[in-house]
Amino acid sequence: MDNPARWSHFQHDADIGVRGCGPTLEAAFEQAALAMTAVMTDPRLVKAETPVRLHCEAPDAELLLVDWLNALVYATATRNTLFSRFKVSIHNHRLDATAWGEPIDAGRHQPAAEVKGATYTALKVVREADGSWCAQCVVDV
Repeated sequence: MDNPARWSHFQHDADIGVRGCGPTLEAAFEQAALAMTAVMTDPRLVKAETPVRLHCEAPDAELLLVDWLNALVYATATRNTLFSRFKVSIHNHRLDATAWGEPIDAGRHQPAAEVKGATYTALKVVREADGSWCAQCVVDV
C-alpha cells in the first residue's frame, strides 16, 4: 500500500479548507496541521527548532481534529510561533503531539493570513477505500 502523506487546501467562501491525508490517522492529522501552516506562510521557510508539547481529547476523531488545529492556533498566537514539523500520537480519542517551529519573523515568513480558528464546516475524518486516512475542515482566516 503506497499512501504518501500529503496536504492540500480547498476553497470555501472567504475562508479556506485544510486537508491532510496519509497512511495513518496520525499522519493525516500531521498533514492537516502542515496545511494550516501553509495558509499563513510557506512551511519550507519555517525552521523546526523549538518543540512544543500539545494534548487534547475529544469524543471522536472529527472533534479531535478541530481541537488539535485549535490547540495549534492557540500555540501560534500565544508563543508568536509558526510550526513546520509535527509528531502526533492518538489513543482512545486522546491526542499527544509535539510541534516544532520557530518565532514568527515577518520579514522572512511574510505571513499571508492569520488563522483565527478551525471550524466544524466541511469537517470530515475518513478512512479511504485504499486504507489511507484523510482529515479536513475549514479554518477561519
